[in-house]
Amino acid sequence: MKRSLISTAFALAFSVSALPLHAAPTAPNSWDSLQPDREQVIASLNVVELLKRHHYNKPPLNDERSAKIYDGYIKLLDPARMYFTAADIAEFDKWRARFDDLLKSGDLEPGFVIYKRHLDRLKERLEFALAMLDKGVDKIDFSVDESLETDREKAPWAKDRAALDDLWRKRVKDEVLRLKIAKKEPKAIQELLVKRYKNQLSRLDQTRGEDVFQAYINAFAQTYDPHTQYLSPDNAENFDINMSLSLEGIGAVLQSDNEYVKVVRLVPAGPAEKSKQVAPADKIVGVAQGNGEMVDVIGWRLDEVVKLIRGPKGSVVRLEVIPASNAPNDQTSKIVAITREAVKLEEQAAKKSVLNLEHEGSKFKLGVIEVPAFYLDFKAFRAGDPEYKSTTRDVKKLLGELKKENVDGVVIDLRNNGGGSLQEATELTGLFIDQGPTVLVRNSDGRVDVLADENTGAYYTGPMAVLVNRLSASASEIFAGAMQDYHRALIIGGQTFGKGTVQTIQPLNHGELKLTLAKFYRVSGQSTQHQGVLPDIEYPSVVDTKQIGESALPEAMPWDSIRPAIKPELDPFKPFLAELKARHDSRTAQDPDFVYSRERLALAQKLMKDTVVSLNEAKRRAQQADIEAKQLTMENTRRKARGEELLKELKTEDEDALPVEEEKTKPEDDAYLTETGQILLDYLGLNAAVAKH
Repeated sequence: MKRSLISTAFALAFSVSALPLHAAPTAPNSWDSLQPDREQVIASLNVVELLKRHHYNKPPLNDERSAKIYDGYIKLLDPARMYFTAADIAEFDKWRARFDDLLKSGDLEPGFVIYKRHLDRLKERLEFALAMLDKGVDKIDFSVDESLETDREKAPWAKDRAALDDLWRKRVKDEVLRLKIAKKEPKAIQELLVKRYKNQLSRLDQTRGEDVFQAYINAFAQTYDPHTQYLSPDNAENFDINMSLSLEGIGAVLQSDNEYVKVVRLVPAGPAEKSKQVAPADKIVGVAQGNGEMVDVIGWRLDEVVKLIRGPKGSVVRLEVIPASNAPNDQTSKIVAITREAVKLEEQAAKKSVLNLEHEGSKFKLGVIEVPAFYLDFKAFRAGDPEYKSTTRDVKKLLGELKKENVDGVVIDLRNNGGGSLQEATELTGLFIDQGPTVLVRNSDGRVDVLADENTGAYYTGPMAVLVNRLSASASEIFAGAMQDYHRALIIGGQTFGKGTVQTIQPLNHGELKLTLAKFYRVSGQSTQHQGVLPDIEYPSVVDTKQIGESALPEAMPWDSIRPAIKPELDPFKPFLAELKARHDSRTAQDPDFVYSRERLALAQKLMKDTVVSLNEAKRRAQQADIEAKQLTMENTRRKARGEELLKELKTEDEDALPVEEEKTKPEDDAYLTETGQILLDYLGLNAAVAKH
């Protein structure tokens, strides 16, 4: 395995599936004549061959794979089963077991036929919705007691057009009701929805053959794993821009989520993260340039939304966002103004602080090192600059300063660290172990390459804990896994992201193929893929792991294990874990922040299960009021316990407000960090007591 390929994997750690690129307009309703061209046929044959020869799993392209391609393609085009009829599906079923043979021969016709039928049905539905709205939203009767199933992934296909009409009547009614409850006036609702549907109609007419080809080939490629994908020539260019360190934008990684664009994670020290107003799993529903008109982007493709958000450094983009903290059917949004800028390496640099704690009657000092990313200034490094910046160099310097302050232990804070340089994950591991393997890379032919720390002696040998959460990924997982496998640190927090695969970019005659060609394993032989790193002591999650994380992605490759690279040694933490957990549970049972996190997650998970919504306004408002009352009670319970002012109602954002710089908080104000320190001190006390005896 070449290091360049492995480095590529981390640059791609959070790349997301882009849908087909929008191209120059063609004549209205011209999609009937769309056909694959020679370049696309050759590219499809190249993709088939590359996946057969170089994908990590090398699964056969057979009838079983064909059924997966078919199901994936239908799901990509109609995830909520709101466009195709049962008759359409019956007609398409003749291809279910034939996609393998058709792709091997370069026959792309079925992909084009299905896509064009989708465009026909989509046009019919949008015209139906516009005709319904034309009668006026004030004519809709919200006193009728009827409901709508919102989770239609496994719903039966509509029997005929009349069944689709009834489904869409309810859907439009639901959209109007959501906006009405979000305090929008009837006239504004009418204008917004008419404009949304008309925009979607006009974009249908701009569909090109490249859009169809990319959707179809991606449905094929992504049956292998979610990070394997085809990029059209234009999208490949966009992808290169996205991966550049000089990317100027808002610093957020996005992915498609049915009709919405969802935030997956925020780049540390990026504009969105610094605004403190955008969070993972938030949905972006509108984009405006500066003080310009807000463009409704519901139903837009991911690449179209990304193009709107990206812009020159120093310019302002305004986003209309539905917060992830809202109830599932609450469309209340807020406007966030963000100044675009390139993320500066120095702003991602590791930082230290000192956590002062009282534990069992004594006072302690713990060093905290926050590592937002695994960074390396390649340009300065290659130029031979002795002062080049890197995670390991910065952490080593900070550890030296903390040693001089005589701290009793160290916490490495990797929360929200999405990864970065593999080299840095290996070198950082080397600061805390004597020497030895740090990560294993297994390629598709079964060969395992071992990356190792070859420097003897550890720079820091004192007690330590590593704090992680669901957004700790890739390089973070390799470092945390090594610390756990060498029994060098207690791993505390949440189950990590689970991104444990290596991708590379392969140029084609037409576009590029990003494919998975290797997998990472910890020195214990366990994969970081899918499962991530499981903490020794678990904290309540701040995001729903069913929505964010590798395991939330379709066709994610499974967890597995290979032969370990080190012999298992006696785990010094294991005898104390039960007692450490018991003390943690006792301490946090009444802690306002931990109680709030548990209750908020429990409420969110309960609401996610309630997929049937009432279309009766009185009932819907009562449900909404009940949810808001529960959220307000949770917030005020926490505030009361912390001695803060209680709220009369849940805060709503001022749409014209600019981001306010948060006051710098002390490390002691971070409940999760403080509890991590207490657990580390618990372990030191228990270990010392055993040593005495």
